[in-house]
Amino acid sequence: MSEFHFTSLTPDLILDAIESTGIRVDSGLLALNSYENRVYQFKDESGRRLVAKFYRPERWSREQIQEEHDFALELVDNEVPIAAPLVINQATLHPYEGFWFTLFPSVGGRQFEVDNLDQLEWMGRFIGRIHAVAKARPFEHRPAIDTNGFLSQPRAELEHSTLLPDTLKTAFFTIADQVIEQAQRLYTPTVLQRLHGDCHPGNILWHDELGPTFVDLDDCRMGPAVQDLWMMLSGDHQQQLLQMDTLVCAYEEFADFDHRQLALMEPLRAMRMIHYMGWLSRRWQDPAFPQAFPWFAEERYWENQILALKEQLATLQEPPLKLMP
Repeated sequence: MSEFHFTSLTPDLILDAIESTGIRVDSGLLALNSYENRVYQFKDESGRRLVAKFYRPERWSREQIQEEHDFALELVDNEVPIAAPLVINQATLHPYEGFWFTLFPSVGGRQFEVDNLDQLEWMGRFIGRIHAVAKARPFEHRPAIDTNGFLSQPRAELEHSTLLPDTLKTAFFTIADQVIEQAQRLYTPTVLQRLHGDCHPGNILWHDELGPTFVDLDDCRMGPAVQDLWMMLSGDHQQQLLQMDTLVCAYEEFADFDHRQLALMEPLRAMRMIHYMGWLSRRWQDPAFPQAFPWFAEERYWENQILALKEQLATLQEPPLKLMP
């Protein structure tokens, strides 16, 4: 998996794959910002703007990708604004020359303002609506957010990485192992449900009159509900307290929220930090990654990560965020 890259995904193959569905391309291909997969915007003969997404082989199984699509369509059926795949010839997932791909309508908008409480209130309501649908049944094929996949496996990847300077390995793993130990101890979710999974501002398009449109369910998994809320937060402790209170109050208009899950926020943040570094290391053989993340191979990056992990360890040792009754 770590050695795979997209060199065989040529423009001609992309065009042939799209046209194999019966859709004719009437423009050039505009590559959109995506590293795990390959995503292209184009216009068809009728002038519609569409997006073609080619999945990274060997990352998800066919059944896991189909669950992503079915979840998106289920949300659309419940009037949740999310970019869902097009159903073409009674299918959303299409094979071509060793790749799986799908087509989406192109949706516009701007990034919402994380420090805008009015917009956060909208976000809380819409995430609550997503979870009201998500709680109806579990995923059968997609994995859960767990400490093995987000801490142990990335840690092993980093241990064998040549990108981490030898002079910093002792300092890095000394603090990383303490963070991992604390996060493993504190991450004890009691209820798992279907999630967006990667609900951060970059995956939300904002319209002033309509509110948010959610995109990119590629990382949807089973996990605790708070996973889809905590990445909305920004600023210091007091700002985050007000923001989370705003989110949860709006969320609870549509779905119940177990306030005990607030104790999972900092373990989840630590898991995301370790997982992100492991992901970049694992994907480094893909030529797109050194081009997009050149700083990952620089000593200064790892020095900054040591400091960030020290700060996260201190946060893990503090009392969790608690909302007013």
